[in-house]
Amino acid sequence: MDEEIKKRLDLQDELLKKIYISAEKTRKYFLTTIIITVVTLVLPLIALIFILPWFINTYMSTLVGF
Repeated sequence: MDEEIKKRLDLQDELLKKIYISAEKTRKYFLTTIIITVVTLVLPLIALIFILPWFINTYMSTLVGF
């Protein structure tokens, strides 16, 4: 009986290690996805906040010259 319990515990320990490894891979994948999303969406929006007023000012100043 004790041998059977030990085998089951060893099997569960092995499965838990595999689950942990899989969960860590998934966590890293989601973290990478979030970082890529921030870089491709949020940073250009922040840049647009600074570039758009400059562009409008330049465009309006060229129209005033006519």
